[in-house]
Amino acid sequence: MAEMHHQLLHIHTVKTIDRENVKPLAEMDTKRTSTAGPNRKVHEPFPALWRRLSLAAPVPPLHDPSRLASQRKIFTPLTAFASPLISRTYTMNAQELKNFLADSPPSTVNLEIKKHFDALTDQQKRYAHFISKAAFAGTRITLRQVSPESTDIYDFIISLYKSCNGDWASLQKKAGITEQELNSFLEYSTQFLGNAGNYKGFGDAKFVPRCEEKAFTALAATSPEADKYYKATQGAIFSSNNAGVMHLGYLDEGHMTTYYPDSPTITKADISAVSDFLEQKKLLIENTRLRKTADGSFELLIASAVTKIPENGGDLGKATEFEIDSGPLKGHKLKLVYGDHSKEMSRIAEFHRNAAKEAANENQKKMQLAYAESFETGSQETWKNSQRFWIKDQKPTVESNIGFVETYRDPHGVRGEWEGFAATVNLERTKAFGGLVDSAQEMIPKLPWSKDFEKDKFLSPDFTSLEVLSFAGSGIPAGINIPNYDDIRQSEGFKNVSLGNVLSAKAPNEKIPFIAEADLALYQKYRDAAFEVQVGIHELLGHGTGKLLQETKPGVYNFDNKNPPISPVSGKPVTTWYKEGQTWGSVFGSIASSYEECRAECVAMALSCDFEILKIFGFGDGTANMDGEAGDVLYAAYLSMARAGIASLEMWDPKSRKWGQAHSQARFSILQCFLSAGPDFCKLSYEKEDLSDLTIHLDRSKITTVGRKVVEDYLQKLHVYKSTADLEAGTKLYKQMTDVDADYWGGKVRNEVLRNKQPRKVFVQANTFLDEKTGKVELKEYEPSLKGMIQSYAEREV
Repeated sequence: MAEMHHQLLHIHTVKTIDRENVKPLAEMDTKRTSTAGPNRKVHEPFPALWRRLSLAAPVPPLHDPSRLASQRKIFTPLTAFASPLISRTYTMNAQELKNFLADSPPSTVNLEIKKHFDALTDQQKRYAHFISKAAFAGTRITLRQVSPESTDIYDFIISLYKSCNGDWASLQKKAGITEQELNSFLEYSTQFLGNAGNYKGFGDAKFVPRCEEKAFTALAATSPEADKYYKATQGAIFSSNNAGVMHLGYLDEGHMTTYYPDSPTITKADISAVSDFLEQKKLLIENTRLRKTADGSFELLIASAVTKIPENGGDLGKATEFEIDSGPLKGHKLKLVYGDHSKEMSRIAEFHRNAAKEAANENQKKMQLAYAESFETGSQETWKNSQRFWIKDQKPTVESNIGFVETYRDPHGVRGEWEGFAATVNLERTKAFGGLVDSAQEMIPKLPWSKDFEKDKFLSPDFTSLEVLSFAGSGIPAGINIPNYDDIRQSEGFKNVSLGNVLSAKAPNEKIPFIAEADLALYQKYRDAAFEVQVGIHELLGHGTGKLLQETKPGVYNFDNKNPPISPVSGKPVTTWYKEGQTWGSVFGSIASSYEECRAECVAMALSCDFEILKIFGFGDGTANMDGEAGDVLYAAYLSMARAGIASLEMWDPKSRKWGQAHSQARFSILQCFLSAGPDFCKLSYEKEDLSDLTIHLDRSKITTVGRKVVEDYLQKLHVYKSTADLEAGTKLYKQMTDVDADYWGGKVRNEVLRNKQPRKVFVQANTFLDEKTGKVELKEYEPSLKGMIQSYAEREV
């Protein structure tokens, strides 16, 4: 089942657009006149924001399904397992298409690791090698989770590399294309590999090549193998006529997703009903996909090496067929189908068994064997146990994690994307994070909620700064706080990591729009330091804090349900909490990821105002002083968040009114929070009608007073609604705070964001090679270039 080749039938009606004459975004004029003074315009989008939050103001829907109902067609799939394509409507003109063109050039940077890897022992190198191989062995899983065509595009790129052995100039000559056309292919391929698919890992929007289709056709014609894969894409590399399918999302809302493959009629309501049933069964579904069959029944595709239920049964015993017994799908059948991604899962499990042989201790060995068993059998409960061993693996020299971890890209927010990493610990930078952990007990009471809404005991986690050897997936974060299971986090703990060589990687010639000229030098000097502080607080005291009030067993609660705690928001006893079996993700669904990122970011903004924390990171002596270096770091942190809030509009789609990235949605809401404090604290200034001179003006002297208070007011609501499972209030609040009006934010500001947008970094990562005879592991690094990126993937043999 897992190894079946998914294809997509496209009726190829793409309107020809002269991509060569569409001006690259990177070449657009970004100059603006810097002016300051009383005549500058100030935009105050939400002068009465907090009054609005208490009102039942209507929120525009993220998407109006009725708008597409009469325009949608489902094409017959090529095979019984082919994914459907929604017909191409909403034809885009060249101006609209420009925003979906591949970066030119993408910012290729090295993930520098050699000196850290060389310091490892031979055993540690082998341990890291096998984990790295396991992580990248799942590349095709990630591709399969993005779009039906992604695996074929990947094979097309790699087969072309192999056909010319990386001699792209000879391939250009053989294909009879221009140097510019070849470069467009290399740029597209690099961005594709960096995002593990043809949709952006950060933003969930499709990107298409900047050249004409004939150039790719000519390249494909040079190799029978490449031509086979190119034809299998059925035009999907270039297709861009359907604006809805240019974004990941629910199928019945006109978007693209392969978490629900071969299911042209599956709806959001179907997914919710099946999720509710599986929640009642207490089945973890991060490692699954869901298919709706022609007769209206459902198949839950479980990622596993085995293609039938394990001999000892699965997480639900030996049963594989169920009848949904309640809700709108009552009477419908659900079947568990093992073997999704079976070929990859088998290889991955073997790599983990080899890693177990090189483990530094018994706990690491148990962790690696739990990974192997989980990926072999499809048991997500076993994977959950691996995370218990992971938490206990304190201060390892080689750190790692792997699996179906984050649920950002599943439109329903419950199924995880494949990712994995192997890294070495940077002991020097880890000291600062250790100091932050030590200060946690003093810092948590400063957050705007009582102990009723906080864990009974803060379980001090391991917090390390890592130098990443390998990170497989659709993108690389700056920091990580896992596991995501609240029952483990509440009673057993969690771990935090900061990815040092990701944070320090610099793209050449990076533009910095929206920062006033007077602030630019300070911002450039301290933004990296400010971001490291932000990441540390965000991961440890953001994601690491908070209690979910819940019924843990029938009639058993982790709070006094007879005398519920008083909500600091309403001043009244809380009336909602999590029922048995419910989780944060299952209750808040598709908004859970972004909402939680927002809560963690708000914690970072609030506690970065504490100068004792800034001292831990080497800034100041702990005394509140906005005029010293610690004040510079804090000011840079607030400027950075405001700027991120503006830049986030790139990830908002005006047609669907949908946010494409969890962190971006969160940061936009925090910008609105800043602005709600009034223009005396934060304002956006401009003189030109097209906002080409838009800059942020933020009163540095008021950050620790006005700024901190307005952030804490917002944070308190976010936190209490999460703690109490108050979906209604939480959803209303978050939708209001992330609503984008079409004229100012969605029009003028977004246009300026797109004009200034920067290509996201694409990390060129090293490979490791094991000499079976000597047991030595060789590290091979690649040049940070388009050709280096493709070569690195071709030599991974995945």
